[in-house]
Amino acid sequence: MTAEPQGTMVDIGQLIIATPDIRHGRPRIAGTGVTVQRVVGWYKLGLTPEEISDRIGHINLAQVHAALAYYHANREQIEAALAAEEADDDRVEQAYRARRRAA
Repeated sequence: MTAEPQGTMVDIGQLIIATPDIRHGRPRIAGTGVTVQRVVGWYKLGLTPEEISDRIGHINLAQVHAALAYYHANREQIEAALAAEEADDDRVEQAYRARRRAA
């Protein structure tokens, strides 16, 4: 006799979504505004999945792992998005510094 699974089963394919009207269409954890890029950024800074879940608070460990799995499966696209975001941040910072020097 096999035991029946307890609790609700989660379809992991439904944990990451992207919709054009939220976070500019970037992949994110379903039901949240937390993007895969955000999770990956903290992971690259050395945080463990447990620390990321604790830091965000409203996402669980399975959701963090789903975001990281999505990243590893789509590494090239996520890395390109991270590089573009960093370039945008650099442009904004340079413009800000130029305005301060001119003032």
